[in-house]
Amino acid sequence: MALTVVAFRDRRATAAEILVLRRQLALYQERRIKARRIDAVARISLALLSRFCNWRDALVVVRPETMIRWHRAGWRLFWRLKSRPGRPRIPREVRALIRRMGDENPGWGEERIANEFLLKLGIRLSPRTVSKYLSRRPRGRPRGDLRWSATFRVLYVFVVIEHRSRRLIHCNVTAHPSSTWTLQQLREAVGFDERYDYLLHDRDSIFASHLDESIGKLGVTVLKSPPRSPKANAICERVIGTVRRECLDWLIPLSESHLRCILKSWIPHYNTGRPHMALGPGVPDPPLTSLDPPHSNSRHRRGESYAIGAKPILGGLHHEYRLAPLRT
Repeated sequence: MALTVVAFRDRRATAAEILVLRRQLALYQERRIKARRIDAVARISLALLSRFCNWRDALVVVRPETMIRWHRAGWRLFWRLKSRPGRPRIPREVRALIRRMGDENPGWGEERIANEFLLKLGIRLSPRTVSKYLSRRPRGRPRGDLRWSATFRVLYVFVVIEHRSRRLIHCNVTAHPSSTWTLQQLREAVGFDERYDYLLHDRDSIFASHLDESIGKLGVTVLKSPPRSPKANAICERVIGTVRRECLDWLIPLSESHLRCILKSWIPHYNTGRPHMALGPGVPDPPLTSLDPPHSNSRHRRGESYAIGAKPILGGLHHEYRLAPLRT
């Protein structure tokens, strides 16, 4: 009866059963004693071959409960590998670009780089993800925001910022500030191109009463912040710190005209190329000639191939990145 069943059995099942028996026989031939423990390779091979035959009749060295336990362990391992926790790794090109931005711009942090990817390249990254792939600086390397201890001359920088768009609309430098000079700077800032309703400044003695009266005649209402309350004009106070951290702490102005030239080169980058968290993030004056990032279903990949262009600012202190069509 058994021979009749074997004759009509599927050849694949018969071959699998033969392999199972051979694998078990090999355990005895290798050790020449009764097998006590089966290694991982033997367990995997027996568990896979048992899917193609009636393994209960061919099983000799272990009990059926042991084979079932191996099956369950195999399925647990399969789903564990298939359902790994966490997000998949970002593409290799994006990782290389993160390291490139970090090396080319030592003053940038992970949040600034993530905003550059979002606004300029259309790739959404978390600051924690950017921090994971940034190059680690070796110990003993000096800090990025170096401060110079030598002081040769005191120069004053006057800035006017638009609260709504965070755009720097005027900047100038002088060694001897006065109310007359300040009034002329405010006249140039207000101008006639745009209509401003309010002017907010602190209670410094340079803002004399006749200055406020002259500005009021231009149709602008003058508001004064409370005494000793810098947070009342926090937007302007913050931009002063930004000018120091991102520009003046890295350079040594040699003269008044040199400092003015440095600021004239940095302000267009601040207005058109630097991401601002207060805007969403966004840029106060996005350049009209920039290539809009293409829409894609993936957060980390673009549907078409583009080249990444970099424009150095202040001799490479900062860089502006943009998408450029790939030349073929």
